[in-house]
Amino acid sequence: MESFARFTPRATPPILAAVTGNGKTRVLVGMSGGVDSSASAAMLIEQGFDVVGVTLKLWPQDCVNRAEDKCCGPQAVTDARSVCHKLGVPYYLIDEAEDFQKEVIHYFAEEYKAGRTPNPCVMCNERLKFGNLIRRADQFGAQYIATGHFARLEKSPDGRTLLYKGRDERKDQSYFLFSLKQHQLSRAMFPLGDKTKSDTREIARECELKTADKEESMEICFVPDKDYGKFLQQADLVQKHTGDIVDTDGKKLGEHNGIEFYTIGQRKGIGLSSPTPLYVIELDAANNRVIVGDASRLESDEFMVERCNWIPFDEPSGTLEVTAKIRYNHPGATATIEPMSDGRARVKTHTNQRAVTPGQACVFYQDDLVVGGGWIARA
Repeated sequence: MESFARFTPRATPPILAAVTGNGKTRVLVGMSGGVDSSASAAMLIEQGFDVVGVTLKLWPQDCVNRAEDKCCGPQAVTDARSVCHKLGVPYYLIDEAEDFQKEVIHYFAEEYKAGRTPNPCVMCNERLKFGNLIRRADQFGAQYIATGHFARLEKSPDGRTLLYKGRDERKDQSYFLFSLKQHQLSRAMFPLGDKTKSDTREIARECELKTADKEESMEICFVPDKDYGKFLQQADLVQKHTGDIVDTDGKKLGEHNGIEFYTIGQRKGIGLSSPTPLYVIELDAANNRVIVGDASRLESDEFMVERCNWIPFDEPSGTLEVTAKIRYNHPGATATIEPMSDGRARVKTHTNQRAVTPGQACVFYQDDLVVGGGWIARA
């Protein structure tokens, strides 16, 4: 196979025909420089698609030097480019840093300022990987985009595109895709949906791809050391500002340097001594207060979600019985969902849940089907 890999930062790609001369359907593959997207590209070539590899340069410049081996660093680009060269497909690097700053990093900072805990991966998928990348696919004449997510897609009898968990439950990433709309899901492909992580590495080894044994990153791409507070300050998105730490009766127990540096359920790093453990149970942005209490105050069985997105239907016809995940690593809890007006829904879990956190995504499942989800609202 002839190699014609290209490296064109900041370039607008030319308009290409949607179907190549040999009748193959073109797929734009989002290349992160990891094993999953590498194996996805290899599988699509084997299945007869005309593959074009693209990496969206999302990182701000001040992240680059601190994240050279992560998905927002130059090494990731080098690896993605190498994989495409090995597979004999075109490769493009496209600068989307401005939109990433606006759609993801700005959102990330504003959520913390509002006393909520953001989920930037969901927002990045919705706005960039399945937003800007689809627009780029149109420029490339590609009918589909593909990524290395562990999730599955199927068509329903009425023509909707349904989202399901990946077969490998340990790697399932459907949680991060719940907010995708029908026009995005209908153009998406997840080649690894039926694969395990070990399958993926084996595919890459068989193709002699340099990413086959590459370690995977579990961190937020632009916060490689997991210290989001330090990132917010270094990026000049948040400045320290003193406020009160109070108990549930409003009694002052100490001071904090900014509610942005705390999350619901946090115990360590509060800076208080107490005969019983104290946890962050609420962040009061309006009054610049961190409210603490004992572990029992973290338990709840009812909360609201907003900005709901439904996948099998436009709107539910009534209440729904689901399994609700209130964070990515949450095992899920049986719950009753009562849809309300203005894109909101009331979630009533059948058992108490710990640290239901405003700003996090709550995703609804029926078996492996993603019914939808929303963003946890403040109590």
